[in-house]
Amino acid sequence: MTNKLQSLIAGISALSICLLSPLTWAQDFPTQKVLPLELSTQAAMAAIKKCHDDGFKVSVAIVDQSGLLKVQLKADGAGPHTLDSSRRKAYTANSLRDSTHKYAVMVAQKPELQSLTRLNDNILLLGGGFPIKIGGEVVGGIGVGGAPGIQFDEVCASAALKVLKADDTFEGK
Repeated sequence: MTNKLQSLIAGISALSICLLSPLTWAQDFPTQKVLPLELSTQAAMAAIKKCHDDGFKVSVAIVDQSGLLKVQLKADGAGPHTLDSSRRKAYTANSLRDSTHKYAVMVAQKPELQSLTRLNDNILLLGGGFPIKIGGEVVGGIGVGGAPGIQFDEVCASAALKVLKADDTFEGK
């Protein structure tokens, strides 16, 4: 009888663990904000429109929190190189969690930081990229490439950040 009782207790214990474990596991997983595709597309279009209104043909890229491309648009007449530069700027801003221009200036002022430019093939330290921060959390990055000067790329990227209601739109920085 003792073996049957021990087996019953072991079975109930195992069943209890199986039933309660999902509740415990669910509490361990953090929640994270995600950039919705539709909103990301609207933001990219806002950047394209701002640059178009200012007379520039650009490409815009938005990456998600992992640095993977979410949306990329190329304006009619924008150069083919703008696709790569916008994506790399978005990746860099997301990865480094700050403005690509800030890092470009930092590397120029401190030669010992030159290795930042070679972290990987996706890094591009050239103005026009900003992290997308929502509720204090970096959820992606945006990059604009193709305007005749980084200050113009940044104005267009800022227009997209406004659509996303980002914490910081980097205006005038």
